[in-house]
Parts: sequence; C-alpha cells; structure tokens
Amino acid sequence: MTNYWLVFAVLTALVLFFNHKYGMLRDDSTLKTNKTYSYARTQLAWWTVIVLSGYVSIILSYNLIPDLSNGVLYLLGISSATSIAARISDISDKDRINSDDNLQNAESKNFMIDILSDKNGVSIHRLQAVLFNLAIGFWFIRTTLLNMSHPDLIKSYITPDISMNNLILMGLSAGTYAAMKTSENKSSSDKDPVLNTGKADNENNIIEIPPVG
Repeated sequence: MTNYWLVFAVLTALVLFFNHKYGMLRDDSTLKTNKTYSYARTQLAWWTVIVLSGYVSIILSYNLIPDLSNGVLYLLGISSATSIAARISDISDKDRINSDDNLQNAESKNFMIDILSDKNGVSIHRLQAVLFNLAIGFWFIRTTLLNMSHPDLIKSYITPDISMNNLILMGLSAGTYAAMKTSENKSSSDKDPVLNTGKADNENNIIEIPPVG
C-alpha cells in the first residue's frame, strides 16, 4: 500500500509540475497566460495516474509485471479517444469566423468551473462525466489497495477488471461530451461569408434595363 501512495504522489507531482511549466492540462488558446483547463486532458491524466500507480507499485512490491485486464485497456482507450476528439474539435473551431469567441480562448475562472463549463456555463453532461470518472476512479484505487493486501491473490491480477456495463457507461459519457463539444462554439453567425454577403451583393448589383422604343 505504501508503494502505491508513493507512486501516486510522485506521478501527481509530475502532472502538476508539467501543467505549471507547460500548461499540460490546459486548452490550446490564443491567450498567453491563464488558459482554461481542459476536461479531456484532465480525464486522461486522472486515469493515467491511477492505473500507472497500481502498475508500478506491483512491480516495486512483487518484482512482477502485472497483466492489465481488457477492461483497464478499454478504459484507457476511451480516455485517449476523448482527448483526441476534443483536440480535433478545437482545431476545427480555429477556422470559425469569430474564433476569438471560442470557449478555449476565454480566461480561466478556476479548475473545477473550467472542466464543468461549456459556453453556457456549468453543463449537466460535463458534470455527469466528472462524477462517473471520480466514482469509478475511487473504486479502482480502493480495489487495487485491497487486492495488494490479499496474500492469496495472484499478483498479476491485482489491478481490478472493469465490467462491460461500466465501460459502456464511461463510453456513453465520453461520447456525449465529445458530441456536445463539437457544437459548443457554433452559433447562427458561423456561416459562409459568401452566403452572408450574397443578399447584400444582390441588392447593390441593380441591373438597369433601358427603355424600349
């Protein structure tokens, strides 16, 4: 157990250091400082620290490389896919006409408000995703620690498996976040400038027909 918390503390300190130094948990933004925190990056960091803490602590405690379950690998895949989808959405939004109004270009309020908020404020789909990640994350930590203290347990299976239903739950939550994120910077004013100016151009281009006779 001591090894787990030691590794957990070291990894958490590394994440905090790299975030302070390079903004690892913050959105790409036109701002130079005080950028908003990214939910997708935070989720990926959360699960990386939790799973890697168990992985490394088993190596230190038993000199054994653990066999991670399919459920854990799927969970890491969901976190990675969420981060990729958020990144693609942010890149796409840079081409908006009013890209300065993008959510990621706003100043950070604080960590919790940033990861829970879209352009309309704190949103239910982000709150749901955060709560599910916290609940399953705390369960994962507790189960790992209990398994490490069990003398009869096969050491390669100390990290807990995650049921398919819980993976579906995490996938639905991540999918909802990704789908909502693709539209959070969109507005009715984001139209093709050619289409927006077409009406005005037609009004200005008045064709005069000469009189007949």
